[in-house]
Amino acid sequence: MATMDFGGVKENVVTRDEFPLARAQEVLKNERVAVLGYGPQGHGQALNLRDNGVNVVVAQRKGGKGWKDAEGDGWQEGKNLFSDIGEAVRRATVVAYLLSDAGQKQEWPTVKKNLQPGQALYFSHGFSVVFKEQTGVIPPANVDVILVAPKGSGRTVRLNYLAGSGINASFAVHQNATGRAEERTLALGIAIGSGYLFQTTFEKEVYSDLTGERGVLMGAIAGIMKAQYDTLRAMGHSPSEAFNETVEEATQSLYPLVGKNGMDWMFAACSTTAQRGALDWAKRFETTVKPLFELLYRDVQSGVETRRVLDTCGAPDYRERLQCELDEWKNSEMWRAGAQVRSLRPENKEK
Repeated sequence: MATMDFGGVKENVVTRDEFPLARAQEVLKNERVAVLGYGPQGHGQALNLRDNGVNVVVAQRKGGKGWKDAEGDGWQEGKNLFSDIGEAVRRATVVAYLLSDAGQKQEWPTVKKNLQPGQALYFSHGFSVVFKEQTGVIPPANVDVILVAPKGSGRTVRLNYLAGSGINASFAVHQNATGRAEERTLALGIAIGSGYLFQTTFEKEVYSDLTGERGVLMGAIAGIMKAQYDTLRAMGHSPSEAFNETVEEATQSLYPLVGKNGMDWMFAACSTTAQRGALDWAKRFETTVKPLFELLYRDVQSGVETRRVLDTCGAPDYRERLQCELDEWKNSEMWRAGAQVRSLRPENKEK
């Protein structure tokens, strides 16, 4: 590992210089990875592992979208694609438990029954292990329990890999039954395409991840965008103007520059009018929003949020109710205006 300075704090990270792909392939040459679930993470990680020469099998419920996607990606039923989770677990040395959190709770009895000593139980989220009182996921003592959590959606894991850029990820070892847990973890992290890996724990991963998803990654930003859009519309601005000033300019111009150069650069690069207003109002937003983030973190840490996820997402009619919620966003004036704005982008007009 390399020790690096992050804002004055020393942290251990692993890059492809310290742990090259060739070393990862050597570590994994006698392993077989069973990827349970072919959703966004399962899809991206399974394909990247396969492309990097790792022996992979996939387990997915037959007949659904995931099964069709897997077949379309070249996985073959009975050879490296199975509808029986237990069979996939028995065939593996590494079990990549990439079902949804509710799915992990539901399928845990099957997985646990088929685990064998010396296997690695691999997660990309600390949810099930940390909140074991709610999920029942308590791994046996004779298996490694490890985590690699890409800091992006599963689709990005695949797209970034194909683009040659990779995506950063966190890693953790919760249980080292074989003495090889960390080496296995790092090898898997590199083999799924991570650009670099930073060290964490299962607890810190799930607390930060759930807070981030509900906060600035999606929940908070969606709510802030809606609040600004509605305010502009109420003050007489047109839908196109309100959307452009709220979403389009942010996502197409400013956010990519912030990602590339940092917020200090963005403040310095804009007009003095924008600069002064942004600097002043940033402090006001911080003061207003911080108590809400503190409440959010407490709800995550205490299990309030995970309980809601398991109760809601595990319900038989969840997909139907979810679709209604998604349709409400899709059919709102703001995002219908957004669809029209996106269609007018030069790259889309040329198609």
